[in-house]
Amino acid sequence: MPNTVIEKIFQTHLRDDSEKVEPGRTVWINIDTRLARDFGGANVVEHLEKHYPDAPVKDKEKSKFTFDCNAPATTIGFADNQHKCRMFAVKHDVEVFDIEAGIGSHVVMEDGLVRPGMTAIGTDSHMNILGAIGAFGQGMGDYDTAFIWANGYTWFEVPETVKITLTGRHHFPTTAKDIALFLAGQLGTKKLLGKAVEYYGDAVDRMHIEERVTIASMATEMGAIISFFPPHSKLLDLAGRRIQMGSWEDVKADENAQYAEEIEFDINDLPPLVARPGSPNDIVPVIEVTGQRIDTGFLGSCTNGRITDMQDAKNVMKDRKLATAKSFKIVPATRKVYSDILAKGLLQDFFISGAIIQSPGCGGCAAGQVGMTGTGEVQISTSNRNYKGKQGKGSTWLGSPATAAAAVITGQLIDPREVLL
Repeated sequence: MPNTVIEKIFQTHLRDDSEKVEPGRTVWINIDTRLARDFGGANVVEHLEKHYPDAPVKDKEKSKFTFDCNAPATTIGFADNQHKCRMFAVKHDVEVFDIEAGIGSHVVMEDGLVRPGMTAIGTDSHMNILGAIGAFGQGMGDYDTAFIWANGYTWFEVPETVKITLTGRHHFPTTAKDIALFLAGQLGTKKLLGKAVEYYGDAVDRMHIEERVTIASMATEMGAIISFFPPHSKLLDLAGRRIQMGSWEDVKADENAQYAEEIEFDINDLPPLVARPGSPNDIVPVIEVTGQRIDTGFLGSCTNGRITDMQDAKNVMKDRKLATAKSFKIVPATRKVYSDILAKGLLQDFFISGAIIQSPGCGGCAAGQVGMTGTGEVQISTSNRNYKGKQGKGSTWLGSPATAAAAVITGQLIDPREVLL
């Protein structure tokens, strides 16, 4: 029987080869990489020590702690959580990607700890971002994560798959984030609910790996289990760093694979978009809300924290400074991205503009770590969520790095194409 991408990955990771992998069936699969971040990591430790005191970690080389949600810790609670994980790691010889490393899901891609066709879990609702390189990733609760750390496997119900074809070509300052917002607006939260997605088409074939990361990161906001971008030989690096592709040729759907639905979108002439405060699916062209006051901006997160995102913002800002009484908080996704902005001179450029550059991590996406919004304050953010109260009492618009840059230098929402004229 021909299989979709997720079905093929599950098939190669079955604990019992006699099981059938087909939509609706529950299967037990082995997990190649297991992460626990600072958010939830301490609870994972507690479960392991309580329920698996004699053998809390199976295959230690496959289990890692990643401190990214609040790095460095800005609250006593996070400081306690991180140190508890460190002490457990020392005792049981487990590797820690500490507060300087960056976003765990990005670090494991950069370092080749997750490769196409592999399986991974973590205490991160956006672990499905790994679909960008053709790997299966999934966020898990702390109890389930503890079980996997101790046993090496878990169960999943095999989801149906939707095939999405993207045609056409987008032109800067329209970016992959605008494509992601477009899809979130068109598909909402129910169309893909509980399903896997595979992306194809000439528009997809032209996307570099960081564009794929951006779109894959918003699968959660569309209700999907994961979005897969089947890898190919042109996608051998993440920001100039070679990814260990493994048997990437095998990470593709079989001919005649069965899909729950096939959808096609044309992205020709797609304008820069934003999501209105309160929902990442409430999408409108920036030009329709031009003039909306913006008080502060955030550039970063697993969605837009790569070097290409930083370059997009710089290409819009050029040598201009922030508008009076405005702030712009910039957080590279990983230490390697931070190294790139140093090498390319972007750190100095952003500093001169008046921006604040934070150490690697989730930054403003994680409960407003680099600055909460106050009552009445309006933010433009490149993250993937803007639910009420997530980053303070203010309101948050979602947009691309280019759109965010245009907003912080003018003090208002404005189509970045107008700024580039």
